[in-house]
Amino acid sequence: MEKIVKIDNINDYNIANNQKTLHPLVSVIDFSKAEPRDWGEATSVKFQYGMYCIYLKEVKCGDMRYGRHYYDYQAGTLVFFKPEQSATYDVPRTYQPMGHGLIFHADFLLGTSLGKSIHDYKFFDYQSFEALHLSEDERKMIMDCFAKIEFELKQPLDKHSKKLISANIELFLDYCQRFYDRQFITRENVNHGILEKFEEKLKSYFNSEKPQTIGLPSVAYFAEELNLSANYFGDLIKKETGQSAKDYLLNKTIEVAKNKVFEGNKTVNEIAYELGFKYPQHFTRLFKQRVGCTPNEYKHLN
Repeated sequence: MEKIVKIDNINDYNIANNQKTLHPLVSVIDFSKAEPRDWGEATSVKFQYGMYCIYLKEVKCGDMRYGRHYYDYQAGTLVFFKPEQSATYDVPRTYQPMGHGLIFHADFLLGTSLGKSIHDYKFFDYQSFEALHLSEDERKMIMDCFAKIEFELKQPLDKHSKKLISANIELFLDYCQRFYDRQFITRENVNHGILEKFEEKLKSYFNSEKPQTIGLPSVAYFAEELNLSANYFGDLIKKETGQSAKDYLLNKTIEVAKNKVFEGNKTVNEIAYELGFKYPQHFTRLFKQRVGCTPNEYKHLN
């Protein structure tokens, strides 16, 4: 049996976790103050997020599923959710929550610099196997950020409050971005394994009829094939190759096209169709942009 819990009101969420409401749109949560969770007969709980919610968990509280995949979610990790997302936990019947959380409503961002840049933090769209694993020093930095935000929340509201609170949230998110960049490096072996699988799947893609039925290879398609979010997959490719995932796929497509142009007797139209282009002229234009000449010119030059 699945229980559904909506998180869309700061005051209600504070009450549920024995927290005092210091601001109607922002809260820093200490989950150790909450009563032990008792989910009764429910075997899973689906949380529907109506606010930005970031959790630093200190206890294993059940396996978490985001869509069809399981989250890489353990004690000592940070996970991020934004409005209109949801996540399902396979929960034990009772447990004591531990850790901390930063919750803020999208309305709080209106008129702030963070409101203009919040969509630049792509980790809010990361899904499975993509939580942020913190070192001890990084955890201390995160807790320091939480403390600074909480300090501002406890001050009497004045004309500086919103700017200072939003600036501290932005600082926290910038640190998270830095730590994710570090994680892409320290998990290099894992990333290489993903790249190898990606290369195999890309090769299989072009050796099948999928280009004709699905179209040109896309970031979303291969992210799904690798059980990754499109944003995480794109960031991983960027870190490993120096190219955006879209450019990487286009360059690979051109490599395959070169072989087809040089080795076979097929027309440009036939090759374009085999690669997944809807219109041959689009293939010819892209080929010339990337190679410097048209497919027919390339064939004669070689």
